[in-house]
Amino acid sequence: MKEKYQHLFQDFTFKSGVGVRNRLMMAPMTTFSADVDDYVSQEELDYYKERSKGVGAIVTACAYVTKNGKGFDGQMGIDHDGTIAGLSKLAGVVHEGGAKGIVQLYHGGRLAVPRLTPNGETVSAGTVAPLGDRGFYSIDQAPRELTAKEVYEMIGSFGESARRAIEAGFDGVELHGATGYLLQQFVSPHSNQRTDEFQDRNLFAVKLIKEVRNVIKAHATKPFLIGYRFSPEEPETPGITMKETFGLLDTLIEQDIDYLHIATTEAWAKPRRGIESEKSRTEIISEYVNGRIPVIGVGSIHTADDASLVLEKGKTDFVALGRAIVIDPHWVEKVVNGEEDEIIHHLTESDQERAVIPTPLWKLILEVEGWFPIKLTIHH
Repeated sequence: MKEKYQHLFQDFTFKSGVGVRNRLMMAPMTTFSADVDDYVSQEELDYYKERSKGVGAIVTACAYVTKNGKGFDGQMGIDHDGTIAGLSKLAGVVHEGGAKGIVQLYHGGRLAVPRLTPNGETVSAGTVAPLGDRGFYSIDQAPRELTAKEVYEMIGSFGESARRAIEAGFDGVELHGATGYLLQQFVSPHSNQRTDEFQDRNLFAVKLIKEVRNVIKAHATKPFLIGYRFSPEEPETPGITMKETFGLLDTLIEQDIDYLHIATTEAWAKPRRGIESEKSRTEIISEYVNGRIPVIGVGSIHTADDASLVLEKGKTDFVALGRAIVIDPHWVEKVVNGEEDEIIHHLTESDQERAVIPTPLWKLILEVEGWFPIKLTIHH
């Protein structure tokens, strides 16, 4: 490999004792490809297996912790013990390739999809309806506010899901506190207007981490990590600004978790409001964290140079690859072998087999314009 990429391939051991072989991760991306029972499908196993040979860790597609948190068609569940068998196969294929496996634990809250939830009900920190389209679904239904008792039950459900991840043989869980889902709904002044103890907007996250930590203590027989993914800002008013995010980050760091994972579609995007800076959010966050905890940068990283820059200029500890590793499952190995010029940066309509992409995901990639770079062959 070229010398300038060597820093991408230094190994690292997290606070919990989980060790990874390099600074590259596969970002959590929804596959829409679980089977009819929301168990891990064979197509998903093939998809992850193909991508496990290079990265240090794979963060799986988000798995819902209760039925009323389901946010995607074909989303895998981790909400009952019947899911463990499939999940352990998934941990197995990830380990076979030499990567560590981290399950992303998720609840959609007010962004759960009503036709996928029991009785079409959605729940949240409050009763404020979501604004406009979010990703693949348009949801404008006002949620029911969780009672304090139900919030504690939800914390228990996340804990039970962490236990299942441990029993399936994974190396950690990532709490999905980003992209407007339930954890973020508690942090946000837009959705959390509670008057009970959970009006402290960071309390839900703190109690969740404590619960998962207790589960690890009780059930894990090998090192097991806790990561947290967060969105730095929200478009809504009132909404999360960098100022709130700094407070959340301080709180999360005090909880002694293993890493923070920024959620942004563009690593170099500038802050929206609340802070005037010529620097990107990635740089601002890394400087604020200041080495207290590992930070994962992400967002439109296509080339080895892009990844290198996020570590250097963005001062992150890790880089997560999203679409790049869907398009070319062997992105990492190509950089290792000095073949970074061979990395494939677009899909063609005949690439499903080459790229080992599950059919439901493949159909969406072809349908959703501008999501993935696709070069269509022109038939004369």
